[in-house]
Amino acid sequence: MKKLVQDFKLHVIKIANNNSFIHYSWFVKYHLEIVEKIALELCKKYPQANKNLVLLLVWLHDYGKIVDFKNQHKATTTEGKRKLLKIGFAAEYVEKVIAYVNIIDSKINITKAPLEVKIVSSADGASHFVGPFFSIFWKENYTWKLTDLLKENKKKAKTDWDKKIVLPEVKEKFLNRHNHFLESYGEPPKKYL
Repeated sequence: MKKLVQDFKLHVIKIANNNSFIHYSWFVKYHLEIVEKIALELCKKYPQANKNLVLLLVWLHDYGKIVDFKNQHKATTTEGKRKLLKIGFAAEYVEKVIAYVNIIDSKINITKAPLEVKIVSSADGASHFVGPFFSIFWKENYTWKLTDLLKENKKKAKTDWDKKIVLPEVKEKFLNRHNHFLESYGEPPKKYL
C-alpha cells in the first residue's frame, strides 16, 4: 500500500509541475507538501487513523484542479479514480477513497466524517494560513479590483475556518493566524491596544 501511495504522490508532483497548470510554479511546495506535513502531525495525535489513507487523500484532494481546472470536482472523481485503478489500488479501496475525497470537497458535515477525512480537511484548510497561499491568489488575479481580492480572500479564510478545519487542536494552533488574516483582509480589530 505504501508504494502505491508513493507512486500516486510522484504522479501528482509530476503533473502539478507542468506549466499548463495555472498553479504549477508553487502548488506542490506551498500547498500539497504543507497539507502533508500538517496531516502527518495530526496522524501522530490520532494514531488510530489510517496513515496511508490520509496520505492518499492529501495527494488526491486537489487532483481535479490539476488535471481539469474548470471541472475540478468532477475530474477528481473521474480522472482520480481512473489513475488510482491504473496504479494498482483495489477497486473497493478506490471507491472508499473517492467517497472520502467527495466529503472533503463538499465541506458538509465534516465533523461527522471519518477521522481520515477530518485530518485531511483540517490540514488543507490550515495550510492556506501558512506561507504565501493567500498572497499568490493576489498575484494570479492581479487584474481584479482591490475590494474583490479582499472579499474573496476573506471568504476563503472564513470557509476554511468554519467548514474545513474541524479538529480542535488545529483550531487552537491556527486561531492567531486566522485572526491575522481576517484583519489583513478587511476585518480590523475593535481595539488595537
